[in-house]
Amino acid sequence: MKFFTTEGPVNCQYHYCLPPLERFDMDDIMELIDRKKYFLLHAPRQTGKTSSLMALMEYLNKGGRYRALYVNIEGAQAARENVEKGIAAVIHAIASQAKWCFEDDHADVLARKILAEKPALVALEQFLSTWCMDSDKPTVLLLDEVDALVGDTLISLLRQLRAGYTHRPERFPQSIVLCGVRDIKDYRIYSSLEKAIITGGSAFNIKAKSLRMGDFVESEVLALLGAHTRETGQVFEPEAGREVWELTNGQPWLVNALAYEICFEMPEGKDRGRAITAEMVLKAKERLIQARVTHLDQLADKLQEPRVRRVIEPMLAGGIITEGTDDDRQYLIDLGLIRREGSGGLVIANPIYREVIPRILAGGPQDSLPHISPTWLKPDGGLDIDRLLEAFLVFWRQHGEPLLGSAPYHEIAPHLVLMAFLHRVVNAGGTIDREYAIGWGRMDLCVRYGKVVLGIELKVWRDGEPDPLKEGLEQIDGYLQGLSRDAGWLVIFDRRSNQPRIRERTSSASARTASGKAITVIRG
Repeated sequence: MKFFTTEGPVNCQYHYCLPPLERFDMDDIMELIDRKKYFLLHAPRQTGKTSSLMALMEYLNKGGRYRALYVNIEGAQAARENVEKGIAAVIHAIASQAKWCFEDDHADVLARKILAEKPALVALEQFLSTWCMDSDKPTVLLLDEVDALVGDTLISLLRQLRAGYTHRPERFPQSIVLCGVRDIKDYRIYSSLEKAIITGGSAFNIKAKSLRMGDFVESEVLALLGAHTRETGQVFEPEAGREVWELTNGQPWLVNALAYEICFEMPEGKDRGRAITAEMVLKAKERLIQARVTHLDQLADKLQEPRVRRVIEPMLAGGIITEGTDDDRQYLIDLGLIRREGSGGLVIANPIYREVIPRILAGGPQDSLPHISPTWLKPDGGLDIDRLLEAFLVFWRQHGEPLLGSAPYHEIAPHLVLMAFLHRVVNAGGTIDREYAIGWGRMDLCVRYGKVVLGIELKVWRDGEPDPLKEGLEQIDGYLQGLSRDAGWLVIFDRRSNQPRIRERTSSASARTASGKAITVIRG
C-alpha cells in the first residue's frame, strides 16, 4: 500500500506523489540543455529537488540523445577546505554513480588513475574531460547539494567546471545543473583562517540562469491528497483539504507530514471508513509541532544564525528591518522561511512556521519557568480569565526580569517570556495562535481554551516614542473584531531606559476602545 513520505526522494511506486517532472518548466529546461547551458536549480530543503532531478535523469536517458547522470556530492562537505580530499570525494561520487547507472566500470578506473597522476586543482576537470570523450553521446551532469561544500573545496569545484566549459560537449559535459538550497550569488565561501568571504558566485560566472523550484499550488495539494482517496477510498472533506493547504501554503514536506500523521499515525485517521475532517488536520498539526519532528527542529539551528535573526526578530516584533541586507532577506526566502506576498511585503512562509518559530524561541524561557500552580482553572476545568490575569501579574513581578535573559532574541524577550507562561496555561488542553508581520508594530496572540477565546495584543514602548496606548487600543479593536470578541488584553512592555524594575512598574487597568470593547491594559 502506498503512503505519504517525508524521507528522501519520492518513489511513485511506493509513495503518493505528483509527477516529478511537472515541478519543472520542461520546455525551459530542455532549451537550456539543448543550447549547452550551465545553470542552477535551487529550492528549500525537502521540497522535491532530488526527486525531480532523478526523474529528469531518467527522462533524458530514455530520450536517447544524452547520457545524463545525477550525483549527490554532499559527502565532500566533510573535507571542509581540504581541496585534495574534497575533490577526490566529488570524483569518486561521479564514478560510483556512473558505475551504478550505466555499469560503467571504466569511470572508477579512470577516477583512480586521474587522482594518482593529477593534482586536485585540475583533477576534476581532467576526469570529466576524459570521461566525456569516452561517450558517444553528449553528457548532462546533475550535481546535487553543491552548496554543502565550503571554502577552497567549493571554489576549486566551481573553477574547474568553468575551466572545462569551453571544451563542451565533446570533451566536457554539454550541460551541468548545480542544485542546492541557495542561489549561487549566495554561495558564501569563507576562509577558515581569515574568517572572511574570499569569493562568491563569481567563481561560476558561466551560469546562464538560476531556476527556483516552488512549493505546491493548491490544486497540487488537493491532487496529492486525492491519490490517497483513490488508493484507499478514504476521503478528505473539502474543509480538510483547504486546511492542509492553508496551514502549509504548499510546502511539500509539511503537506506530506500532515497527511501521513493523519492517515497513518492518528487512530481516527487509520479508520479508512472515516472521512478526514478539518479538526483532524488541526490535531495533526499540533502533534507534529509538539513532537519537534526533524524538519521543524532544524529551524532551531537556522534561527541562531545572525543573518536569520536580523530579519526574523523585527518581524516578530512587528517592526521594520533596519539591519538585514538584501542578501539576508533573499537567503531566508531561499531557505523557505519567509516569502514575498503579492504586494511585495515579507511574511513567514506558512502558518505552521509562523507558529513554530516563536515556540522554538520561547523554549529557553519555558524551560526556565518555575513551578506555577494553575490557579487560573475553575473547578470544572475551564479557564477563568480574571484569575489568569492575577496569576500573570504575580508571575511577571516575581520572575519577569530574570527570565528575560533566557530569551535568545533580546528585542522580543518580553514577548517570548509571556508566550512561555501562556504555554504553561494551555498545556492542559488549549492552543495559542500568533499573528505578526513586518511593520505591524505589534504581535497578536489568541489563547483558545475550551469555550474561552482570549485576544491579546503585545506592544513595546521604546525610547523616543510616545505611549503606544492609543495606537494599541485602535489595533486591538480591529483584532477583537476579527475574533468576534468584546474583550481582550493589551500588553505594553516598557523597554525605555532608566525605568523602575519590572516588579515596581507592572500594573493593570481597564480601558475601552472606540467601539466599546472592554480592554485590560497590562503594563510591564
